Amino acid sequence: MTGPLPVDDTVDERSLRYRGWRVAAVSGIGVFFASMAAYAFSVLLKPLSQEFAWSRETASTAYSFFTLASALAAPILGPLVDWRGPLPVVLPCMIASGLGIASLSTMTASPLRLYLLFTALGLAVIGSSPLAFSRTVSTWFDRRRGTALAIVISGGAVGSMVHPPAVDALIHLLGWRAACLVMGAVVLSVGVPLVALFVRERQIRAGAPAAVSGATTSEAIRSRIFWTLIAVIGAAAVVFNGVVVHLVSLLTDRGVASSSAAMVLSLMGASGLGGRLVSGWLIDRFRATYVSAALLVLAAAGIFVLSTTVSFNAALVAAAMIGFGMGGELDVTPFLLSRYFGLRSLSTLYGVCWMAMGGGAAIGSLVMGRAFDANGSYDRMLLNLAATTLVGGVLMLTLPRYRLSIPEPPESAAVTARSSGSST
Repeated sequence: MTGPLPVDDTVDERSLRYRGWRVAAVSGIGVFFASMAAYAFSVLLKPLSQEFAWSRETASTAYSFFTLASALAAPILGPLVDWRGPLPVVLPCMIASGLGIASLSTMTASPLRLYLLFTALGLAVIGSSPLAFSRTVSTWFDRRRGTALAIVISGGAVGSMVHPPAVDALIHLLGWRAACLVMGAVVLSVGVPLVALFVRERQIRAGAPAAVSGATTSEAIRSRIFWTLIAVIGAAAVVFNGVVVHLVSLLTDRGVASSSAAMVLSLMGASGLGGRLVSGWLIDRFRATYVSAALLVLAAAGIFVLSTTVSFNAALVAAAMIGFGMGGELDVTPFLLSRYFGLRSLSTLYGVCWMAMGGGAAIGSLVMGRAFDANGSYDRMLLNLAATTLVGGVLMLTLPRYRLSIPEPPESAAVTARSSGSST
């Protein structure tokens, strides 16, 4: 069974009984498992380095291959989701991800093998990321689309909090090789069956999926709106990843204990989850461009505080502001793409945005490192990043208005009318 689930238009989106909420929840679980490889890597880095006498640079290069492969695969897998639907893409990618994580248990002292494996994982993970699930969930929701997308994307934030300590506990209990086997087995035995059972696109009538209207890819990429979103998304990725990668080093340079610095980083992840959930609620009720601008201003203020703080408490405040603002911004991207361009090419367009995010992530870490090497401090670069974030907020305000909610398609209205008539 791989086609769309039959729709139940007699149940309102506001009701928890609405089938779309199950699709959103399981999609969030899919994203949770997709984030496992990324968040487990930081815990596996030291055991791998010690096992094979690799330098940290040698081992950590595998993560660069992982992120680069994901960024390059996104604009390829996006059109496949638009063309074939979610399951023909998501399920093979989840299976490949589970097998890839498990195969880490057989790792030898060959860095090339490590790089090839993480390249393959990067290709697989993007196929079960929000890129694949956002279109599917959007077909089920209109008035509550922002909240539904927030649930999906929050799966990654939950993963950022759950996976590192869980993997660390498994390593201490079983060793890193057995831990990798367990992680892969969980993806295959829990994640894959859940997604296979519950994730379907909504249909508005027998055999017709809901995601058939909207702009083509060529129409969208000729739009100023699309390239404005790309610019804001790419810049936000530069800023956020530059801060996250260097945050612990920045704080310890200023005399904060390493354990306290790690706590600050954890708080940033937790506030990111809060930002995603709250922003999802907000963009269902207010214009997402205004919400995005406010979130970016909040993040910019947090970066400014971070550039001047020397205390642990101030760092906590800065991290909460940055995490909430940047975490909420992730919800806005697929939502605005669906509002401005419809659902026909949503995954394709989101794939291009994902490539911009991946490129920005790589650039952010690099420019922060070079700034420190040149100046012996991150302060000036942090001010530049704060200004860049503010410019992103201004750009969001230049985008035109969109319809707050899309009228029910005539076909759907007919289904509702027939269902209501038959029930009476």
